[in-house]
Amino acid sequence: MATHTSEDVNEYRLVLEGITKQYPGCLANDHIDFKVKAGTIYAVLGENGAGKSTLMKIIYGVVKPDSGRIFWEGKETVITEPVHARNLGIGMVFQHFSLFETLTVLENIALGMNKDDAKDLDALAKKIVEVSNRYGMALEPDRPVHTLSTGERQRVEIVRCLIQDIKLLILDEPTSVLTPQEVDTLFTTLHQLAAEGTSIMFISHKLKEVQALCDFATVLRAGRVSGSCRPKEESITNMAKLMVGDETPVSHDYQKVVGGDDFLRVVDVCLSTDNPFGVILKNIDFTVKQGEILGIAGVAGNGQSELLAALSGESILDESGKILFPETDLSEQGPHIRREAGMAFVPEDRLGQGAVPDMSLSDNGLLTGFFQGMVKKGLLLPKPIRAFTRNIIKKYNVKCIDGNCMAKSLSGGNLQKFIIGREILQQPRCLIAAHPTWGVDIGAAISIHKALITLRDRGTAILIISEDIDELFTISDRMCALFHGQLSPIKPTADTTIEEVGRWMAGVFSDEEHHQVETLS
Repeated sequence: MATHTSEDVNEYRLVLEGITKQYPGCLANDHIDFKVKAGTIYAVLGENGAGKSTLMKIIYGVVKPDSGRIFWEGKETVITEPVHARNLGIGMVFQHFSLFETLTVLENIALGMNKDDAKDLDALAKKIVEVSNRYGMALEPDRPVHTLSTGERQRVEIVRCLIQDIKLLILDEPTSVLTPQEVDTLFTTLHQLAAEGTSIMFISHKLKEVQALCDFATVLRAGRVSGSCRPKEESITNMAKLMVGDETPVSHDYQKVVGGDDFLRVVDVCLSTDNPFGVILKNIDFTVKQGEILGIAGVAGNGQSELLAALSGESILDESGKILFPETDLSEQGPHIRREAGMAFVPEDRLGQGAVPDMSLSDNGLLTGFFQGMVKKGLLLPKPIRAFTRNIIKKYNVKCIDGNCMAKSLSGGNLQKFIIGREILQQPRCLIAAHPTWGVDIGAAISIHKALITLRDRGTAILIISEDIDELFTISDRMCALFHGQLSPIKPTADTTIEEVGRWMAGVFSDEEHHQVETLS
């Protein structure tokens, strides 16, 4: 363990010395030393489960270290809780949202602030509008959180920090569900904050973003600092190998294919909504063929959630729409019948819809895998349930003690790997997945992409809905975009460009006319 002199400590805004945190069966942080200067942007890199989020939670006062010391602005400090951290000038944007669904944007932001700053809600609402518009993340203060898309909820988390007088901003996977345009806006904001003296700690698996944004990078492996670098002076490949080692492939090109027969057919689907902030789906038509991946891009809040609900059976279509498998009309069927017909589904919210936080991994595997020989005459069969769970954990390298772990005990990336594995290992005839690699490290993303391609090559019809354009271009055979409830043209991936898909995401569907669709008016 390094010992810092008083001059050392005074030179830095934050100094961590020998930070250690042990969980049952897992040494999350193992004698970590870390130093943060004012006005500098630091990346914290590592595989899922490497200890990144635990370390950030210790700095923010959510988790108490078992040993080690924290120096804040030259003074040894015990950060007792998040309120204490915020009073010191530390703000954090979590990977999993810490929002109350039944409250408004304004009320959620007020709850995260000191009482004096939240007394005048009218003034706070005006400040939210001002700050969110200034940084290109427009929010409506009176809008209930349960009506927001995943990307819009992320905006609430970021703006909640930006309106406070912070000296250190911790961002845990903040761009996971942001579009490239939103990421550019965020980075402009972060550079501005750094220029004003704010220190920033940035956790991300997107190494291109790290290279573009960060001044320094520290790499964690198995809870220990394993290396450091200046991202602007390193290649993406070298940074990836620092994270996952030389034995793990860090890039892959997949051959594009032409699918077989039509399998999933979505015909003239319209979906109205009673939610005043919801998006109406308008005459959605597309086909997913056997043995292909169709990718749908889009900015958060343009109908992705509504389309996913329509496809999964959570929402009932208006009379005109049809959702068809080759031999079955599923339009009026619920999720159970659709799964029985061979549909698997990865929702966009892994802790709300994809898994039950307080249930074990085995029980979460059973939730959607019950057709895989785990139930007989209404009775649960423990051995097949345990075997299915062990298979997921082993095949997708889910870091956990065993299948009895609660879902909420896993890191975000490991839970994502579990959910993806649970659906793919059922060998579905049709897989619908939202943000399949959200929050996973580069090695796991490669593994998930490879599994999706293997499933495709076995004849499965796959639909991917994602805001990660790079991911869609990597694995999709055909692509389109959703804008305000309407679908763009569909093209083979090889015949389009990132620029064209970006225009589709903005509602410009015609190359000849370059005008926005009627939904803008």
